[in-house]
Amino acid sequence: MIYWDHNAAAPVRPEVVSLLARAFSEGGFGNASSVHRGGREARGRLDGARARVARVLGCEPKEVCFVGSGSEADALALKGVWLARKEAGRRRRVVSSAIEHPAVLGTLEQLAALGADVVRVRPNRDGQVPLEALREALTPETLLCSLMWANNETGVVQPVAELSRECRRRGILFHTDAVQAAGKLPMTLREVDADLLSLSAHKFGGPAGAGVLVVRKGVDVQALTPGHQEAGLRGGTQNIPYAEAFALALDLAHREQPAHEERTRRLRDSFEREVHARIPDVTVNGGAAPRVPNTSNLTFHGADGEALLIALDLEGICASSGAACASGTLSPSHVLLAMGLTPAQAHGTLRFSMGPTTTPEEVERVVEALVRHVPRSRALDAG
Repeated sequence: MIYWDHNAAAPVRPEVVSLLARAFSEGGFGNASSVHRGGREARGRLDGARARVARVLGCEPKEVCFVGSGSEADALALKGVWLARKEAGRRRRVVSSAIEHPAVLGTLEQLAALGADVVRVRPNRDGQVPLEALREALTPETLLCSLMWANNETGVVQPVAELSRECRRRGILFHTDAVQAAGKLPMTLREVDADLLSLSAHKFGGPAGAGVLVVRKGVDVQALTPGHQEAGLRGGTQNIPYAEAFALALDLAHREQPAHEERTRRLRDSFEREVHARIPDVTVNGGAAPRVPNTSNLTFHGADGEALLIALDLEGICASSGAACASGTLSPSHVLLAMGLTPAQAHGTLRFSMGPTTTPEEVERVVEALVRHVPRSRALDAG
């Protein structure tokens, strides 16, 4: 199998599998809130994982909150800040973009229902949200600004460093969904001075169901699940093995990122050159903008994207469609539509996201498969 869907979920690293096997088989089942020996041992393991994450990200351990996913981290950041500070003067505006992950977009809809003035800034044709447009949206009434570090569909890197500085200068809280940046780019709070930062382990070799929200000192966030755990930010008994797995995967991804970035970029660029050379009428969405090194979002004009995806799957090639199926209705990607693509163009788009194990031989096989199947999918769509 050729697995080119790392932006959806990366394979769990063998080191993480070994850690989890030991954690679940060697009796480490104490509750970190208990005062007995087992509880103290559990607390020590949790504190160790928190400190390890903090070292990688460049923050303090007490600023690391373990959650269940990147989506939960996004919701806790946005809704938690709104609930904690909505009565703070006239600040009722929340600024974001039209290309955020559905976890952010869904939370923004909830905030609008609660009375927030939500502004979603649109990207340019290359998929990057213009910094000047974001600056214009930051009025004195703005409480919070949220912009993803890198887009999950196109891989386009957003101007988060500049925007975080602008927000800091104006006294506006800044959140970034960094889920797609971790392990692909230099990704710490030294690069981007965010007040809140979301991560998910399953994007960089950890298990699904483990996430982190960094909450910088002095930022007020109201818990969505009440309880005393995680400094009162998230109630419920902590999943210590998954916290340790998150910390290990993040540490390894951070150490290996520079080498993987250069190697993966070469493979992606080679893939795109071969596709352009051998298949007519193909557009790389976001190709003129800075991108994470592993992501190619390709529109095969006139093609039936779903048919093409199925054909690739039958050859053992895993990619992702540019459209999502919801309630039996095929819906074009909101990201691609915001970039100016038509529904038909979005429907003919596939995302290919490579990983550390991708090889030049895989590039050749995927290109050969596309050369065979794109004309067939175009014939189907024309029919």
